[in-house]
Amino acid sequence: MPDAPGLELIRQEIERDLPGSVGGTSYEHGCAAMIVDPEQILAVLGWLKETPGQNYGFLSSLHVADYLPAEPRFGVHYELLNFDRRERLRVKAMLADPGEDALPEIDSVTALFPTADAQERESYDFFGIVFRGHPNLTRILLPDDYVGWPQRRDFPVGGEPVTFTYNEHNRG
Repeated sequence: MPDAPGLELIRQEIERDLPGSVGGTSYEHGCAAMIVDPEQILAVLGWLKETPGQNYGFLSSLHVADYLPAEPRFGVHYELLNFDRRERLRVKAMLADPGEDALPEIDSVTALFPTADAQERESYDFFGIVFRGHPNLTRILLPDDYVGWPQRRDFPVGGEPVTFTYNEHNRG
């Protein structure tokens, strides 16, 4: 991981080339993270991948977190690796909840990182995040006719109550 000063140097370089693209940084629990304007996610990830001296050329994970009741509600997390320096960098794009009849959107990064293909589909499947420009944004784990986004914090849990009777006869 880049240390905290190294993270700030990366931020300054990005801001020099892509003004206004980085909203903040954090360094917690040994993890370097950068919060990026969602409309500039492709530019920032491309910069981190292709700029000499950066070479964050592998997307090891793309996942989503629902921060309800906070706003912006959704965080799309990109875990990048630089193999030469054995460094990991997390890039976060925060997305607002657009309301009941719309889904949050962000650009697909599959053209930059082919490993994002299935991960973006899974994020769509469970959170309803639309990745603009994805070559095949369809459900990957749930049935095509499934209604809803089951990993959202406001998704009804449902199910039937289970009665545990293993030691019921011992209750006094």
